[in-house]
Amino acid sequence: MSPRTAPTSAQVAGLVRRCLERGGSVEIDGLGLFRQGAGGGFEFVPQTRPKVFVTYVQEDVAAAERLYRDFLARGYDPWLDRKKLLPGQNWPRAIERAIEVSDYFVPCFSRRATVKRGWFQCELRYALDCAGRVPPGEIYLIPVRLEQCQVPARVSREIQYVDLFPDWDRGFRRILAAMRRRVGQARPLRGPG
Repeated sequence: MSPRTAPTSAQVAGLVRRCLERGGSVEIDGLGLFRQGAGGGFEFVPQTRPKVFVTYVQEDVAAAERLYRDFLARGYDPWLDRKKLLPGQNWPRAIERAIEVSDYFVPCFSRRATVKRGWFQCELRYALDCAGRVPPGEIYLIPVRLEQCQVPARVSREIQYVDLFPDWDRGFRRILAAMRRRVGQARPLRGPG
């Protein structure tokens, strides 16, 4: 296969099969895991951990990484750019896809995040568009404040935010309580269309 052409479905299937035959497993982000089954064949284990997309501005990376670790420790599947993006990956499309398949979108607001131009604002707008396709009353977007700051009117007008200050643990428990309201419900498609 030439580096300029996309692999065919048959080529991808062959690669997956060879990996599985060698005892490996293949994870398809957002869907689940193919692995060797107990009976010698292959099995697919669907992704069941709720996906949480965490967005932040670079100046707040320490808080975003703490959220990532806290979600991971509680059995969620958090998505954070510095943990999930791979070298050579089309990162704008990977981010959009991760937002689309996420069960929850957690934007981290701070004084820096509310005034800085860049990808945080783009990701927030995209998630708000995705949230418009979620049934009324279902929780998808959970804004968090890392410090005393103004949450954008488009968000605060309709969605309750959580403060992670002065008591991080109390705020995080409130996030988990909101997420637990949906446990067991089917995940609706959040993508375009």
